[in-house]
Amino acid sequence: MLGIIAAMQKEADVLLLQSKDVQCAEKFGKKVYRAEFGGIPYLLVLSGIGKDNAAAAAMLALTEGADTLLNLGVAGGRAAWMHVGTVLQAERAVEPDFDLSAINRTPVGTHDERTQPHFDLVCGDKFPKGVLASADHFQTGADAQLLQALEADVCDMEGASVAHVAWSAGVPCLIFKSISDNANEKGASDYAANCAYALQKLGERMQDIFAESTK
Repeated sequence: MLGIIAAMQKEADVLLLQSKDVQCAEKFGKKVYRAEFGGIPYLLVLSGIGKDNAAAAAMLALTEGADTLLNLGVAGGRAAWMHVGTVLQAERAVEPDFDLSAINRTPVGTHDERTQPHFDLVCGDKFPKGVLASADHFQTGADAQLLQALEADVCDMEGASVAHVAWSAGVPCLIFKSISDNANEKGASDYAANCAYALQKLGERMQDIFAESTK
């Protein structure tokens, strides 16, 4: 079963409002929805914002029967070709705020159990591609040099944690993000102005997202 992780209710509602037979229960303090979209059953865990929340939600989805993880929502785009409302599929994900380089000399983002920082993701051909960086702070441009070094095209606060859990569990992971801002000094105000539009565009691509996620 497809297990979906959404950080905010408004991100979850983009899918839930297009779905049938929606049921909701609360487990370990998180809402767990079960529903059907286009004839495909799925479960969705409303994680809350941030990497810890996302990882906990991903683990919960797996214990509830998910065998594929999908993270969707909005994000900040760094690449020049991205504009508000662009829906992107991440091909790799990385955590730029994880750093053990001082003690083991590995690149920033590399976890102790791994030898390289990026998590590879399932990726199809229906969407533009990019590298996702996930950190526990809203990106306002201060980390631009590090993000450039990690080849990050888009930034959020959850996706790479979902990818990490999927890697640990040995299950496929897909991530789709709709661009709401440019992850720079204007990011917060742009996010507030553009979030609803970005979510609308994400909702318009939901059929394609499910097609990629259930191959």
